[in-house]
Amino acid sequence: MNHNATDWGIVAVFATVYLGMFLGGLPRLKLDRSGVALLGAIAVIALTGLPVEDAARAVDLPTIVLLFAFMVVSAQMRLGGFYTEVTRRVGALPLSRAGLQAVLIGVASGLSAVFSNDVVCLAMTPVVARLCLQRGLNPLPFLIGLACAANIGSAATLIGNPQNMLIGSVLQLHFADYLRQALAPVGISLALLWLWLAFGPGARAGASELRSPAGVHVSTDDEPPFDRWQTAKGLTVALALVGVFLFTDWPRDVAALVGAGVLLLSRRFHSADVMGFVDWQLLLLFIGLFVVNHAFESTGLAAEAVAWLATQGMHLTEPGALLVLGVALSNLVSNVPAVMLLLPHLGANASEAGVMLALVSTFAGNLLLVGSIANLIVADLASKQGIALDWKQHALTGIPVTLATLAVVWGWMRWAG
Repeated sequence: MNHNATDWGIVAVFATVYLGMFLGGLPRLKLDRSGVALLGAIAVIALTGLPVEDAARAVDLPTIVLLFAFMVVSAQMRLGGFYTEVTRRVGALPLSRAGLQAVLIGVASGLSAVFSNDVVCLAMTPVVARLCLQRGLNPLPFLIGLACAANIGSAATLIGNPQNMLIGSVLQLHFADYLRQALAPVGISLALLWLWLAFGPGARAGASELRSPAGVHVSTDDEPPFDRWQTAKGLTVALALVGVFLFTDWPRDVAALVGAGVLLLSRRFHSADVMGFVDWQLLLLFIGLFVVNHAFESTGLAAEAVAWLATQGMHLTEPGALLVLGVALSNLVSNVPAVMLLLPHLGANASEAGVMLALVSTFAGNLLLVGSIANLIVADLASKQGIALDWKQHALTGIPVTLATLAVVWGWMRWAG
């Protein structure tokens, strides 16, 4: 296939955008990933003369709507003090170190399956750090466990994280069918995470006592007070939506949007406060990448690259190749861009491959500290509490746990298939 100058211009924009995904921005420019994606979309529209209406059609609107709606639901729960209250109650339980780790892993993973891993880590990290310091426990294993559990747990449903929402929307996966296939590998993986933290080589260090570092003042002023009514309202809407997803064929995006609308009708929380918790940058990242990827697909080079991989024995329709590429790309450019790249090439049996891609891309986020936003949120909030969590400390748990959980996915999908 012959390619013209416009095609190569699109390739240059595409390469620059994904370099930005890898670096988290572009050198010497004050741009984050969302800014890079947005500028990339503007560049391909200008370069190709693509009508804005056609560029808009490249965006998968159901994914954007679903993502926005659940950001509103999560904002309701956060403003109601739900996450903080749950974590406090767990911390008050008379449990051993291993028991406390087990309960925190269970709570973080369960909440992440419904309310998104990033939001759960954002709300729970300061409270977990504080309760560890108050108990004289080393907080690092608990914080790393929180990040890993939130990532793993979010893979259990099609609403647990942005990449799963994208996969479910594009491939039209049934919510209950996905849950049935994902629940076992997620449950086994969470058990492996707990075993590693409680009894693995790092467990001795995790058990050592650590007093609150000198000069560290743990403030609770920025945590919203617990509001039973607002929490009950948010939980009711969230559980109703999960019921709709499980037992009806109603469009998930429309149902979620209605739920978000119900929550915005409030005499307690101003809509501006709720909207302040919506991650508009993530929505822009999705929109920009949709447009850039659509332009790149139109050049035919993506299809040629997939065909070349097939000649090298790497077929994306095969679980092994999908696992390797999913893990590699998720750690190179982050899981959402990786999923966007791989989704159009899953072949005829896209539903089964979609489940595999959802699990692999999410579990791969635990491999390195920079592998997922949830990890970075935990590390950043921990540093504000005077706790240093670097990539080496994360890798001691992240690498073995990720390899073990990916083996679980591989074995389960082979056995179940």
